[in-house]
Amino acid sequence: MQIKPYQQGRFTRHLETLYPAFKAAFYQCQTHQQLFCAGDEILRQGQTLEYLYVVSVGRVSMNIAAMNGRRFQLGEIDCDHHIFGEMEFFSDTPCQWSVVAEEDLDVDIICLQALTTLLIERPEFQVFFSSALAADYQDSLDIYTHRLLHPITYNIAYDLWHRSQVNVMLGNFDKVTLEAERFGTSSRVYRRAVKELIEKGLIEKEGAEISIVSLSALKTFIDHYD
Repeated sequence: MQIKPYQQGRFTRHLETLYPAFKAAFYQCQTHQQLFCAGDEILRQGQTLEYLYVVSVGRVSMNIAAMNGRRFQLGEIDCDHHIFGEMEFFSDTPCQWSVVAEEDLDVDIICLQALTTLLIERPEFQVFFSSALAADYQDSLDIYTHRLLHPITYNIAYDLWHRSQVNVMLGNFDKVTLEAERFGTSSRVYRRAVKELIEKGLIEKEGAEISIVSLSALKTFIDHYD
């Protein structure tokens, strides 16, 4: 989630009015700043949460792994005061996702106990978390259900079309192995699906870059599945 209010939501206007006070009070809970180098884990799946982490600017990725070694990538986030660990903060459970720095980052470290006290004393600030978490939950669930209910070819096509229509928070990767993990599949299956879309004349690929040949034809292909 981001510290600042999301642009859509029932409480957006109210939160925008309250935002300066919330941000000032939230950063009173900061203990220090820490440098994470590219490739470092800010949070590790399964660890006990010790702090909240705020990335003001820079790129991170999120992934979750199974015991068999398979990994699902949620994507890259180009951060703008994004908070990580907030779900585990409220649920008091081990970290569900690994959060990895994709470049060198200065990360703001937030004390859990100080934030707990703040939210008890100023319960109106809890709406920032509930509104943001609800929006993030819906976005994430949309991704999961598409991955679960549709074939890989559809998911790649839909992802390309969706990114052409809206400014999405989660970015894609320029490496085939990571893109395959983002779609919950192997590199071999991912390459085969991309090849099928190329042969249909819907997309073209130059190096690692995939571009849409015909937006209308791609949408027709997607609507066929819906």
